[in-house]
Amino acid sequence: MNEPPKEFLSPKTLIPPAGYSHIAKVNRGTIVYLSGQVSSDASGKLIGEGDFEAQAEQVFRNLKIAIEAAGGTMADIVKLNIYLVAEVDQAAVPKLRAIRDRYVNVEQPPASTLVVVSRLARPGWLIEIEAVAALEA
Repeated sequence: MNEPPKEFLSPKTLIPPAGYSHIAKVNRGTIVYLSGQVSSDASGKLIGEGDFEAQAEQVFRNLKIAIEAAGGTMADIVKLNIYLVAEVDQAAVPKLRAIRDRYVNVEQPPASTLVVVSRLARPGWLIEIEAVAALEA
């Protein structure tokens, strides 16, 4: 069996993706689910209050810590679910993508979903990201 452990696909018959893959196919390995990460540090302190870019940066730092604790790397992430509160201006999305692109494999980006929500669990949080990773066996 010469299939790669994971494949990232974007069929030409779907809308061209902007910085994500339509499909992340895991052929073998260990699946790791990362809970939604927010812009708090290890002590629970909110990082970047009112500053979307600072919060997004902290969230990706937290994702990196989490996946490394599971024995993986950011390149092992196959799916991102991103939740933005409605107060975040749509114009901030390209800034989010620029931050994300410093952390993920841009040649084979994870499948992704971006959802706008009315609020997150704690006041002050502007973004939360959960992830699924596939670690090679």
